[in-house]
Amino acid sequence: MNLTTEAHPGALIVRVPEARIDAAVAIQFKDAMRAVTEGAPGRVFLDLHRVDFVDSSGLGAIVAAMKQLGPERRLDLVALTPNVDKVFRLTRMDTIFAIHDDLDAALAGQDD
Repeated sequence: MNLTTEAHPGALIVRVPEARIDAAVAIQFKDAMRAVTEGAPGRVFLDLHRVDFVDSSGLGAIVAAMKQLGPERRLDLVALTPNVDKVFRLTRMDTIFAIHDDLDAALAGQDD
């Protein structure tokens, strides 16, 4: 999976160009996240505006990516589509991750 990144002061934006994070790509997603976030600053924003489907394997891969960052760094989610938002709310993962409506809102609240 080819994730794209954009550096901001104190933050890294990671964009997922795929429509799905599911069992077929979960391992590639997790490995790609490890590669792009290694040495990243304290806050990582995962932009999911193109992702329309996340299954349990994809959810597990996103949680694994958060855990890879360790306790000193934070993974925030940005621009969830309605289907993906529903998965995070139904599984109560919205209590684990900070979820932002869009990138501007996420970057504006960076000092949270």
